[in-house]
Amino acid sequence: MSKPDRPVHSRGKNCQATRTFFVSSATWARRSLFQSERMARLFLEVLSGYRAQGRYMLHEFVLMREHFHVLISVPPGLSVERAVQLMKGGFSYRAKQELGIHGEIWQRGFSDEYVTDAAGYRARCEYIRQNPVRAGFARAPQDYPYGSVGSGVETDPMPEHLRG
Repeated sequence: MSKPDRPVHSRGKNCQATRTFFVSSATWARRSLFQSERMARLFLEVLSGYRAQGRYMLHEFVLMREHFHVLISVPPGLSVERAVQLMKGGFSYRAKQELGIHGEIWQRGFSDEYVTDAAGYRARCEYIRQNPVRAGFARAPQDYPYGSVGSGVETDPMPEHLRG
């Protein structure tokens, strides 16, 4: 899947339109941090909490042992960088406060792809859903408890700007 060109205005906080991104990030040194139920559930709480606050639309996600993928739309005035900072920083803060985790949790940065159309959106949804199946953690997406299909976490439908 090739990475579509990103308009210069699509990232920044001054953007006037909703934008959709496929985002991936890994744990520090790719440690299997999320094989613990407590850690995984806390990440899902953080992810859904910021969605509930309207900080971003959450379309699809999967949390693997040492990384995550999300398909999100960020509203005008919010950058994708800020949305990811909320996810990663919010989780780090709570993990340190509530679970006594010390040291680095996340690898620096993240990767993102700007999603420009419905076909690209659907392809990334399928990639996310199949990630635990390809890794051998589930037979079907709905069998994996830390993905958008099997977790019970509420998600948002395809955004209007991608429907064609």
